[in-house]
Amino acid sequence: MNAKLFEPYKLKNVELKNRIVMAPMCMYSSHHEDGKVENWHRTHYTSRAVGGVGLIILEATAVTPQGRISPQDLGIWNDEQIEGLKELVDLMKEQGAKTGIQLAHAGRKAVLEGDILAPSALPFNDEMKTPVEMTADDVKETVTAFIKGAERAKKAGFDVIEIHGAHGYLINEFLSPLSNKRTDEYGGSAENRYRFLREIIDGIQQVWDGPLLVRVSAKDYNDEGLDVEDYVVFAQWMKEQGVDLIDVSSGALVPARIPVFPGYQVKLAETIKNGADIDTGAVGLITTGIQAEEILQNERADVILLARELLRDPYWPRTAAKELGVEIEAPKQYERGWK
Repeated sequence: MNAKLFEPYKLKNVELKNRIVMAPMCMYSSHHEDGKVENWHRTHYTSRAVGGVGLIILEATAVTPQGRISPQDLGIWNDEQIEGLKELVDLMKEQGAKTGIQLAHAGRKAVLEGDILAPSALPFNDEMKTPVEMTADDVKETVTAFIKGAERAKKAGFDVIEIHGAHGYLINEFLSPLSNKRTDEYGGSAENRYRFLREIIDGIQQVWDGPLLVRVSAKDYNDEGLDVEDYVVFAQWMKEQGVDLIDVSSGALVPARIPVFPGYQVKLAETIKNGADIDTGAVGLITTGIQAEEILQNERADVILLARELLRDPYWPRTAAKELGVEIEAPKQYERGWK
């Protein structure tokens, strides 16, 4: 069988050896609170490269100290953080994986000392801190922080940049009318709510010529919020701006009941792919090679992002290949045990 899962995939000027992507997952392992790479990151990410993943996207990496989800998050807000990231990139590339980084700002979901920022002074829930509404200067400074993060990612040698516009973090907060009640040019209409992301994409495009991905939460699971059709429009705008692929997740903007089942977000990726004519990545309870292959063969998405399944099985590409009856190359050191 010719499995599409193991076909190379071209992402702008970068070719992945297969369509298996490790989704960003927070490790909360920068224990000195300086945002720097530690041994855990070296072990964790390099293991998945050995396992045969085509592209590994690093966890949400904060563009400002205030933009961390927790004090233990990785950061890319100063030049001292580049060295560890570069070392990590080299380790992953040495084992055959392409490398990506997710640039992020937590907005009102930051669990930190001091003030936290958001488009509007609305807390996520009753337990969480009420954020400070961002001034126009705060917005400009944050756009600049994303651009500086992209410059540092380039210096560290990453192949791909993903902008984190999902899961209720800052960019997602600007996009949705549930969390954005602003009356200036960053609030109100869809165009205005998109403006913050538009400026970040335009800014990054000035300093970065590699593939650019955006992760979105394509459904708020709230009658007053956004649904996938709204994200088709946003995705059309992203495509016009030169974004190469939309990584389609959902939820986490506001507390909500989410019906979860195998492949529960695939339909969202398919709708955006067809509606905006842009490549998409599917993610969310995708656990088997057969399930991944069905998504690709039916042209519901272009790449498969795995999260928890890769925590359980760093060698999932081998597991999927066996399931699909495909021979893949083993790491030389593992040839005796790989078959």
